[in-house]
Amino acid sequence: MAVKLTELLKIKHPIIQAPMFLVSNTAMVKEAMKCGIAGCIPALNYRTLEELRMALKELKADKVEGGAFGFNLIVNKSNIKYKGQLEVVCEEGCDFIITSLGSPEDTINQAHKVGIKVFCDVVDLQFAKKVEGLGADAIIAVNNEAGGHRGNISPKDLITELTTNCRIPIISAGGVGTKADIDKMLSYGAAGVSVGSPFIASVEANVTNEYKQACVDYGAKDIVMTERISGTPCTVINTPYVQKVGTKATWIESVLNKHKKLKKWVKMIRFAKGMRDTQKAANEVTYKTVWVAGPSIEHTREILPVKAIVKKLIH
Repeated sequence: MAVKLTELLKIKHPIIQAPMFLVSNTAMVKEAMKCGIAGCIPALNYRTLEELRMALKELKADKVEGGAFGFNLIVNKSNIKYKGQLEVVCEEGCDFIITSLGSPEDTINQAHKVGIKVFCDVVDLQFAKKVEGLGADAIIAVNNEAGGHRGNISPKDLITELTTNCRIPIISAGGVGTKADIDKMLSYGAAGVSVGSPFIASVEANVTNEYKQACVDYGAKDIVMTERISGTPCTVINTPYVQKVGTKATWIESVLNKHKKLKKWVKMIRFAKGMRDTQKAANEVTYKTVWVAGPSIEHTREILPVKAIVKKLIH
């Protein structure tokens, strides 16, 4: 556990700007790299493989010493683009890949052939040991204070359990909005942190000002869990629309989710519809406001450039 995130990615500060669906983009990651941290983008933020390839080329061209960049891959069957995305990322190259929601085995095997490190999202020790056994370079420990698809274990308990039982670095994800939060996670034994929600309200994020302002106006007490986006519990801001439609799966989805053969199809349909609703809320003014965020928006006071947000996190 002597290896820290700064050594692993050759960055100045032990921070990853977390990959956020519809929010993260190359402008944010470029600024992150200039500040001496790593930035990551979900591959699903690009509609086509060619757009993904162009983003990789752009970031490689603008990479600076002391910074790093990577891409996040959803590696389960709900992402029908996964294999093509992995191929493009490995062809073009980046510093690291973060895997989510599935087995990272193929990603680890393919990425390691071209020198790309692989970090894997996990929510408990069972999955941490699995990905370690598959050859992951580090673990992203998603705790119960994370935004989006979160875990159920507190940051301290999760980091302590994983650092005690795993040999590879543990990167804590969730509950970080200040330098004091980072220091706390490092004191528990984390090699670094992954920070997402504070960057939603950045100048560089290409989501609506309404979404950004919501992260300023709402706080930790306004974050709720919903099953209405992807079929998997996800944290969102408790807007009037979210209150109106509720946060539980419909009765028919609940019934179908118990059917072994139909379960994956129900989840794929819910995922597709939920992503469309989330995209509309992020990119245009709509009454269907489904804004994904975590409780660390509690510390967001204004819309700022990425460099100012990073400065607040390291000073």
